[in-house]
Amino acid sequence: MLIAEELFLLLRRDDGTPEAWSAQRGYGIAAAAITDLALAGHVTLSDDRDPRVSVLRPGPVGHPALDAAMARLEAGEGKKLSSLVADRQVAVEQQVAAALTADGIVRTEEKRVLGLVPAKYPVLDPGPERRVREHLRAALAGSTPRTEDATLLAILQALGVAPKVLAQEKGTLGRRDLEQRIKEISAEVEAGDAVSRAVPTMNSAIPVVTSDGGGDGGDGGGGD
Repeated sequence: MLIAEELFLLLRRDDGTPEAWSAQRGYGIAAAAITDLALAGHVTLSDDRDPRVSVLRPGPVGHPALDAAMARLEAGEGKKLSSLVADRQVAVEQQVAAALTADGIVRTEEKRVLGLVPAKYPVLDPGPERRVREHLRAALAGSTPRTEDATLLAILQALGVAPKVLAQEKGTLGRRDLEQRIKEISAEVEAGDAVSRAVPTMNSAIPVVTSDGGGDGGDGGGGD
């Protein structure tokens, strides 16, 4: 599964509605999609504190969510990570939901009442999310983390929802200890240079845009 797909499942209830405290999940989905593209070798990040995202391999990726995000990154070649995570067109939540629906993991219940009642995505197969949560539990307990685990934890921490999402997986870790453990995991992850830079910078790039009071997914882009 994509990191963006795993995050989508973590931020929603089993009945398919978003958790009340995940209103800014679009920023997380955008960050996850960028990391997925970096893992696949399609983009790279600069060494700046707020990295610039450069396209290495333009064109379709082969997954509808990443194809949509990639098209936007190509149009915004060289933009800062903090700008891109605030871009609604990089926050490819609908495409992620469609892919999970096609795989039989969730069911899509379309919007109703002229769009005033948002779409819901009830879980059909709880297995994928259970496996993700087990990986996160093991990583927090001291196991060698996957790159995907480190990315998810960094994004959850950056969104300020890690203690709530990981209420079971964190064990006896308090808020401060959980934050410290996630920082340690971000430093431990072994991946390509672009991804190794992306994981810890999520903790700085996402708060830059969420502190501005933006809504779900940001304002459609901005900055440079």
